[in-house]
Amino acid sequence: MFRLGAVTLFVLGVALLVPQNGPRSTSLLLFGGVLVAAGGALAWRQARDGQIVERYRRAVEHLGSDEAEVRLGGLHALDQIAKDSASSRRLVDETIGDFLRERSPWTGADPAAENRGADVETALAILIRRPGAAIDLSYVDLRGADLGKQDLTGAVVRRSNLAGARLFGTCLNDCVLDATDLRGADLRGASLRQASLRVACLEGADLRAADLTDADLRGTDMRAVNLHQAVLTGARVNRGTLWPPDFTPARVSASLFSD
Repeated sequence: MFRLGAVTLFVLGVALLVPQNGPRSTSLLLFGGVLVAAGGALAWRQARDGQIVERYRRAVEHLGSDEAEVRLGGLHALDQIAKDSASSRRLVDETIGDFLRERSPWTGADPAAENRGADVETALAILIRRPGAAIDLSYVDLRGADLGKQDLTGAVVRRSNLAGARLFGTCLNDCVLDATDLRGADLRGASLRQASLRVACLEGADLRAADLTDADLRGTDMRAVNLHQAVLTGARVNRGTLWPPDFTPARVSASLFSD
């Protein structure tokens, strides 16, 4: 089906509305009115989309600034774009994720943890607070981050560093946390149903009352400080899965299936 531009729709509508050699029928007048309205609506949408593109371009430019305040302004501009334009939200989410990988990267080395700048903290807050956001925090240094009681369902966090992070009561269902460092993380009461934690490290993590039902724990270091009341029903494990020295299935609500 062909598409008419805003100007074409408007002109056609006016042509039908304005009498030529005789009076127009009611149906033609009605159709003409519809075309005028459609042309106006399309013109408004095209103008709005053009404004969104320009706003996005300026915001991205600000993200590359050497000045923290300018970067913060760019982040807030992106946040507002996501609020104003539903179709732009995924692009905004991906842009903020890329910004975090640029400003707070995790490459697998183990340098001393640095204090995150206000721009990094703001970017993280914007990304995780919006329901349904497309969250990809892969390869990001999030050591000690406070993500407690957040809904991060379906987030992708591959090969990141969440050592010492606060994830108390956080919803991590269906998350991809493969090869992520979770050493010493506070995961008390966290929900990790059907999450993938393949080759992740949870050594020293607190998993009291955590729900890992149907989680993929193949090759995972599960030498957690505390697994009391952790639920491991249906979890997938293999010979590469490491457990605390005193671990026995009887100590947890578990039904483990090796794969």
